[in-house]
Amino acid sequence: MTGEKKYEKRSFIYGQKTIEYQLLYARRKTLEIAVHPDTTIIVKAPVDSDVSLIEKKMHKRARWILKQVDYFRQFTPKTPERLYISGETHLYLGKQYRLKVTSGQKNSVKLSGGVFHVSCQDEPGPEVVKKLMKKWYIEKANIQFSESFDRCWPKFSSLGFGKPSISVKCMKKRWGSLSEKGTMILNTELVKAPKECIDYVVIHELCHLKYHDHSPEYYRMLDSLIPGWEKIKHKLELSMV
Repeated sequence: MTGEKKYEKRSFIYGQKTIEYQLLYARRKTLEIAVHPDTTIIVKAPVDSDVSLIEKKMHKRARWILKQVDYFRQFTPKTPERLYISGETHLYLGKQYRLKVTSGQKNSVKLSGGVFHVSCQDEPGPEVVKKLMKKWYIEKANIQFSESFDRCWPKFSSLGFGKPSISVKCMKKRWGSLSEKGTMILNTELVKAPKECIDYVVIHELCHLKYHDHSPEYYRMLDSLIPGWEKIKHKLELSMV
């Protein structure tokens, strides 16, 4: 899920602070200023807008912008890098579970009693545990994504589009995508998010069957299928920190 055009990185001074933002010129009548959960500031302006006028308006909204940035910063620092040792927590379907690593007769991962039980046949080192957890997440992702697709597809089945196939893949910057050949690719990491967030990503991608960009028509369709989807998107972004 990426933007439809390239953003221009800019900044302006407000008091003693430098406010950095990304500017996109688009076919619109008004200026839009948005602060995202990762504290990125996105500004969408009408084509041919004068930069000095854009920043003049941003100066007027600067206090609000900084207030939003401070709000999202309260959710940082982000979860430390996983070490794959007993005692730390790992996410699954929006909930945190403790990890317990032991030696055993075979390699296995089981989630029971609110605990990830990882048994290692050899020395239970972090790399072995990481590999076992990754395999477990992929297996669960295939199951959960298939169930999500079954929940969401009926909303699109009457539109006459071919039913996409699903592929699970590790991706760094995207939750999902829809290829021209009709394959929906979903990020393995998404299985760590709540089910409603998984459904949101699936529906987001299915809407691209009809609209291949993020046009106003696309968002009208998304609004009709998931009223208040912005809150779910927000929840997704915050639940994964």
